Amino acid sequence: MDENNMAQSDKKLYDTNITNKLGHLPIGKLLVEYSIPAIIGTLVISLYNIVDRIYIGQGVGPEAISGLALTFPIMTLSVACGTLVGAGAAARTSICMGKNENEKAKHILGNALILVLAISAVYAVINFIWMDEILMAFGGTPITIPYAEEYLKIIIPCTILNNLSFGFNNMMRASGYPKKAMITMVISALANVILDPIFIFVFDMGIKGAAIATVISMCLTTVWVLVHFSNSKHTVSFIKEGFRLDPKIILAIVSIGMSPFLINVTASLVNVIMNRVLLTHGGDLAIGAFGIINSYAAFMVMAIIGLCQGMQPIVGYNYGAGNYDRVKSAYYKTAIAATIITTLGFILSISFPITLTNAFTRDDELVAISANGMKRVFLAFPIVGFVIVTTNFFQSIGIAWKAIFLSLSRQVLFLLPMIWILPHFFELNGAWIAMPIADVIACVIATLFLLKQWKIFKRI
Repeated sequence: MDENNMAQSDKKLYDTNITNKLGHLPIGKLLVEYSIPAIIGTLVISLYNIVDRIYIGQGVGPEAISGLALTFPIMTLSVACGTLVGAGAAARTSICMGKNENEKAKHILGNALILVLAISAVYAVINFIWMDEILMAFGGTPITIPYAEEYLKIIIPCTILNNLSFGFNNMMRASGYPKKAMITMVISALANVILDPIFIFVFDMGIKGAAIATVISMCLTTVWVLVHFSNSKHTVSFIKEGFRLDPKIILAIVSIGMSPFLINVTASLVNVIMNRVLLTHGGDLAIGAFGIINSYAAFMVMAIIGLCQGMQPIVGYNYGAGNYDRVKSAYYKTAIAATIITTLGFILSISFPITLTNAFTRDDELVAISANGMKRVFLAFPIVGFVIVTTNFFQSIGIAWKAIFLSLSRQVLFLLPMIWILPHFFELNGAWIAMPIADVIACVIATLFLLKQWKIFKRI
């Protein structure tokens, strides 16, 4: 069969079965179809977070940026709650669809909804009651805590909306709707970018206005995803029986979702310890600088997360179907693309640190601290894409413990000790260089895990 006939055959297969294409269409074509919408969506979300901080930095001041940086660990933990369910349910859904178990996928969806509602509610209550104590423990001072509180008192009660919209966005993509999943994020981002300047500048509400704009955006995307899954014509949709909690399904969701959950939890822990170290060796502005550096890093990392989100249903489906050559092909293509992205991020951060920082603030001292940190934090950034893709790969094929170990080793085993130790010798620079050192070690561990997995595939 020549290539034209194969293409026509593939197109017919795509038109007749939205999920079966995952096992038949060329891997490159699938990655483009699934990853590009995901990348656009994640970059748009990252961009609106950056715009949020730019508006706050330029419209409120450098202390407000430091106050907003204090909220990062809390917001990261909120995301962790959403990904515990959303990412785990998405991976299990793809594997079920690869095995042609669509009814089971619907039960996973219903159980996931109940879990998100319960976990988000508990998280919101805890943070709202002990907000002052949490912010103080996270490195807050009398100067920065008021800004953080003003933001969080509006955001925290609505975290359930954030977890519903982004958690179920993963499910939407995994069940065969990558473009619609992208629209979910675009809706949220555009609404936030439009509303931010209105509430911050026109209504003169400062950081509180940014929070209100974010909540409205969350509401829109939550309605969007719930309407989608309420349509019984879709491959995976809500059914009455699916809302009955099944311990086996919950365990299956949590076992895979635990990896991204722990990634976010440990990232939050690192953020907290980093804030305290930065406060000791650089003051409030050093915390603000870390917030700026994080914003830039997150923009690049979110592009890789988009790649991984596109890879996940392809890898999960073909792993479930026993097509291991297609699994490996999807992994390799994703890892190469991710490495290109992080290499570009490295070049920009080393070449234009002051230009990148000036977008957030015109405060000379904050610019100097941020630019200095940026040049050090991104020294090993080219290999970060490979590590992220490899971690997500093990999550996608349901080998949760490997994904969890890779997640924790970089943050807990390597990064945390260095954050504590190196500043004693190199002051503020010690905190910055701890990150690239941890990245190098994590890359070595990920490579060893991957090589062993390839040997396992050969024996199957």
